[in-house]
Amino acid sequence: MNRLFIAEKPSVAKAIAGALGVTKSTQSYKETKTGDVITWCFGHMFELAEPDFYLSDDVPLRKNGKDKVWRLQDLPIIPQKWEILPKKDCKAQLKVIASLLKRCDQVVNCGDPDREGQLLVDEILEKFGNKKPVLRYWASAQDDASVKKALAALEPNKKYQGMTLAAKGRQRADWLIGMNLTRAYTIAAQRCKVNELFAIGRVQTPTLNLVATRDQEIENFKPVPYYKLAASFSAQGITFEAQLKLPDDTKGLDSSGRLIDLELAKRIGAAVQGAGKGEVSSVVTKEIEQDQPKSLSLADIQLYASSKWGFSASKTLEICQSLYETHKLTTYPRSDSSYLPEVQFNEAKDVLSALSKVNPDLAGLIAQADPSIKSKTWNNAKVTAHHGIIPTKQVTDRAKLSDDEQKVYRLIVERYLAQFFPKCKISQTKLSIKVGSFLFTASGSVVLRQGFKAVIKDDEPDAQAVGKDGGEAKPAGQKLPACKQGDVIPLLKVILTSDKTKAPSRFTEGTLIRAMENIASVVDDPTYKRLLKEGDGIGTSATRAAIIEELKRKKYLALKGKFLIATPLGRKLLQNLPDMVKNPVLTAVFESKLKDIALGKLALKDFEQDYVVRLVKTQVDKSKTAMIK
Repeated sequence: MNRLFIAEKPSVAKAIAGALGVTKSTQSYKETKTGDVITWCFGHMFELAEPDFYLSDDVPLRKNGKDKVWRLQDLPIIPQKWEILPKKDCKAQLKVIASLLKRCDQVVNCGDPDREGQLLVDEILEKFGNKKPVLRYWASAQDDASVKKALAALEPNKKYQGMTLAAKGRQRADWLIGMNLTRAYTIAAQRCKVNELFAIGRVQTPTLNLVATRDQEIENFKPVPYYKLAASFSAQGITFEAQLKLPDDTKGLDSSGRLIDLELAKRIGAAVQGAGKGEVSSVVTKEIEQDQPKSLSLADIQLYASSKWGFSASKTLEICQSLYETHKLTTYPRSDSSYLPEVQFNEAKDVLSALSKVNPDLAGLIAQADPSIKSKTWNNAKVTAHHGIIPTKQVTDRAKLSDDEQKVYRLIVERYLAQFFPKCKISQTKLSIKVGSFLFTASGSVVLRQGFKAVIKDDEPDAQAVGKDGGEAKPAGQKLPACKQGDVIPLLKVILTSDKTKAPSRFTEGTLIRAMENIASVVDDPTYKRLLKEGDGIGTSATRAAIIEELKRKKYLALKGKFLIATPLGRKLLQNLPDMVKNPVLTAVFESKLKDIALGKLALKDFEQDYVVRLVKTQVDKSKTAMIK
């Protein structure tokens, strides 16, 4: 055997095998005509040993006769030598990989192009004591062109060892925090006669805190009344409304510029009504182009499916996984990217052709698509470990899909199709009208070219693109007359309405996943905010749905209709934890150090001891005196 390719998952192995040419296939590997062998993993094949593995044999067992009793005297548990153990359902495949490693001359690490993908294969090689040369395959897509390009550019695997160490750092930090603090605070609760599991995690706990904080904001919210003044004008047979615009320093406005003084609103309204007319002080008209919305990430689909159909995040992931694995109609689903590799642009004609066969009801729209249009979603520089979720060239009977699968598939198809329609072109006009000493403004728009709006509905995630010149994302729809500066136009009536400030919305599973992605928005410190913006938020596209499901399973979160709320148990957990444990800043700090590890600026051992172990020891000590209520 020449080379052994170890892929992260079967679909990657299949793509590589297709490019190399296969002469033999088994349930566990494929052989090529050149003597190469391609085998695969099923994600991480190993997991860190449980705490009981590191505890001495004299620790008493629980009533089940298997697990050891949780004792404060054993904490913190800090492994001196980390042990990884094979997952139960991976043992057979690991045995095959071990056998193939003995026969090959060279190994190729075909993990996903990120930290976890690097570690996933490297830990297998380390566990089996591989001494043979290792190369690294690096591709963000599984189309034939991307695979062949990556195969022609194999590099020494040791170039990426910093990523392996960083992934180990993340893995061990999560273990140390989760295993030790869960035990410490559960023991503290028992000491205070609270018989509950206080499960703590670096991602899980800040996620729970997001929901609980939002719940508190809603409960403590006190609506404040405010008033809006509009004037109705008529010119050239067109009636339209303009809104009062007061100077920012006007007394009677709140900090957000809302008019909260009713008497002032009435006086202005009377004065404006008495004037009976207005003079156009400025007319600004500009044409803007709205870019096609980018392709869809998993979070995009989860957000839309939660809002539109009430799907849970895990259900949406399950549907996307089925469309990918069972029906072969869409690409890899666990993606946090909305961009596509430029090499896939060349496949557009073939994909559109397949779509017309799978979706005969869309044949008219597909016929209008122009595969020469290259939208901004095609951008190699912004593709991460995976690219946006798009349809494949697979042709199958769409009737085989369930109703829910049909809905998600249609969303993905339409978003892809929109890439091959022109930008939407809109003429926007803004009128400024003086009525006495008061200024009113009116906005209107006319669609000059529908473009991708022929495909995309405005209620889709990110459907309202921003014009490249800074135009409004959602231009006002009213029609305005063709006025010019100095025109005097009749005022028909003044419209005074009242409203109240509204509390923030509760989280759905879709909006919570979006908040986990954009966690920087809830952090005030500029340094940590920058670090969180540079990262991928908390959790990953592959784990966020599972984290929410776990919080629900532990009864820390519950569904109220389609909204998530923190349960009394979840709140009790949070109110007894120190801020550092429930604050996403911890992720920002760790992420900064993990980047240093990847770049060789910080040793893994130093990260563990100076940052993680120190934090864990401090929090375990605090738990000893914590009063759980």
